Amino acid sequence: MKVFSLFILFIIYSILGFLVEVLDTLYTEKKLVNRGFLIGPYCPIYGIGALLVSFLLKNYTNNPLVLLILSIFICAIVEYFVSYLLEKVFNTRWWDYSHKKYNINGRICIENLIPFGIGCLLVIYLLNPFFTKLIDKIPNYILIIISSILFIIFIIDIIVSLGIIWRFRNFNKRIKKDNTEQVSEYVKNEILKTNKKLYKRIVEAFPKLKINIIFQKK
Repeated sequence: MKVFSLFILFIIYSILGFLVEVLDTLYTEKKLVNRGFLIGPYCPIYGIGALLVSFLLKNYTNNPLVLLILSIFICAIVEYFVSYLLEKVFNTRWWDYSHKKYNINGRICIENLIPFGIGCLLVIYLLNPFFTKLIDKIPNYILIIISSILFIIFIIDIIVSLGIIWRFRNFNKRIKKDNTEQVSEYVKNEILKTNKKLYKRIVEAFPKLKINIIFQKK
């Protein structure tokens, strides 16, 4: 039953990550925004990070300082890799920390990584024991049913959401201006003109989304 329990934990941390993003946006931009590129209320990168830290650093729980440093390192690798992968696959930069100090290629920055590291300590010392104890109380057959339903919903969400994001690439074929900022604004405006709520959902979730254009010479 461990696989089903782990998936439930993954979903829990993904939802908590989503809430963190929403609250952060509410604080910085004074408005509620449905963060994340998936339709549902979860950010998988948080779930992945939480499980990785839990597995890889379970032998360092007796040393909070070492645990913090290693957690920051793991979070940095995960965030950088996901940013790089999304940009290469979808030709789109989903977040950019270039305006912040101590950033690496705009993909990660120490200002964000320190809170992530502290969050990992919270996960390992408080949240993991709490949620694990709750999950262990769920009968096995109910746990299987719940995790199976959530998995199906999650997979469908991924398929639909990735289909929407993939279409962003199609906008590139219509644009031949050598000005990244203007091109990005054009793409967002084109999406917002449509009546498709899911397209608007992506743009509203990432107001600073950057579309990288591959310019073709005539």
